[in-house]
Amino acid sequence: MASRTQWGWNEDHPFFHVNLQAILREAGIHGTAARTVKSGATGGILTPGGLLEPLQPLLEEAVQAVGTAPPWGRDAPVVPRADGGGDVPWTLPVHRLGLNSVLDRIRTACLVVIALVSGMRQSELVELPRDCRLPPQGESGRARYRLKSKLIKGQGYDRAVWDEWIVAKQAYDAAEVARDIAGEDAGHLFPEGLDFDEWIKRLRRFTSGPEGARLGLTPIPDGPLTLRILRRTLAVEIAHRPGGLLAAKIQLKHLSVTTTEGYANRPGGAQAKFLAEIGEEEQKRNLTLTLQAFRDYQNGKWPAGPGARELLTLFKSIEEELGELDVTAPVIRHSDQEVINLLGHRAGALHLGAANCCWFLDPDKALCLKLAKTKNRSQPLAGMCDSARCPQATHHPCHRPVWASAAANSRVFIGKIGRSQKAEKSRLTAEAERADQVVAGIDAALVAATGGAHGQDQ
Repeated sequence: MASRTQWGWNEDHPFFHVNLQAILREAGIHGTAARTVKSGATGGILTPGGLLEPLQPLLEEAVQAVGTAPPWGRDAPVVPRADGGGDVPWTLPVHRLGLNSVLDRIRTACLVVIALVSGMRQSELVELPRDCRLPPQGESGRARYRLKSKLIKGQGYDRAVWDEWIVAKQAYDAAEVARDIAGEDAGHLFPEGLDFDEWIKRLRRFTSGPEGARLGLTPIPDGPLTLRILRRTLAVEIAHRPGGLLAAKIQLKHLSVTTTEGYANRPGGAQAKFLAEIGEEEQKRNLTLTLQAFRDYQNGKWPAGPGARELLTLFKSIEEELGELDVTAPVIRHSDQEVINLLGHRAGALHLGAANCCWFLDPDKALCLKLAKTKNRSQPLAGMCDSARCPQATHHPCHRPVWASAAANSRVFIGKIGRSQKAEKSRLTAEAERADQVVAGIDAALVAATGGAHGQDQ
């Protein structure tokens, strides 16, 4: 291309992106005869002996008909940009040699999704067979997706046993894509000697490059990123949920090996360190979520639920306090940290439910403790939470899809119950009505926020 620019060609020239030498080679013309030059007299394309000049009209017609774009991916389907900036083709046209890079990026993305969602170790990822996707269990909407592989750690390669990992649908779909890329002759999804560090480096360059920007991808931040880090991140995220520590051990297969014994029998060791890390992460998360709830309040997204009135009163008082500070120091802009300091006590009482926020400020008001009649009143009992009635529970706009889905699923099951199962039908009907009431409360709070009515009783 550089030599053609030196000859005076520009990118608008019909043959600028055409490999004329390849055409000559296919015609059996090799050596010095394949050197293409520009005719200064006529502007036509010549070679020594004028081999291409007679064909110039035909070549121009061919370029007009088929174009000069690489053959692969010319008609790539459009996909939504990751940043919501519209639809774009999922790949730009590439030559055959460029297909390897495209497949490499897709394979790496599949690996990252499966590793992050499942918590598999590298030894277990490379043992994923091509048919690792087990049939989904359960009905549509509540299906359970499973991947099978060999459990190596604690067993050894010679005594490895087949095991199953429960995963989200995204990981299940990623395994299907990786299977198709691997080909019918492959025994596993990923190569045995995969170099995760090198794969991530290439993926990081892609997300930070022009193609990543075209797709609206967020660049992968600098810093170490290993399978161990992904596994630890998943453990922390699971442990945030009610009963999460046990769930994390099960998902990460700690209950199958001696790691669990180390957790249980070494106070101050691995378990204490893990719990301390979870506690620190929960504190940061609670501060972030409480700040987000306050910002939502300022943006007209009010909470609903029995505890909404008290929370709105707190937010209003903090807003007034910030307003007084603005009067005394109008040139100072308050940072998130200042607001977090005012919300610190409330954030310390936050416990996340399945589809609600529990502000555990007063054990005497906690409905779950009253129902359980437990002596331990240090924390709520998430398994007995009835957020539609507990005076310390709130529902936020982010919870609406969960409650709406619960109502819809209950009605589906009601339609499948026979007439003789009156008790079960009555129970499901009550659940659907309660979910509808929660959804209606969330919607009403948004309407009230739009109207500017502070401190309503819900």
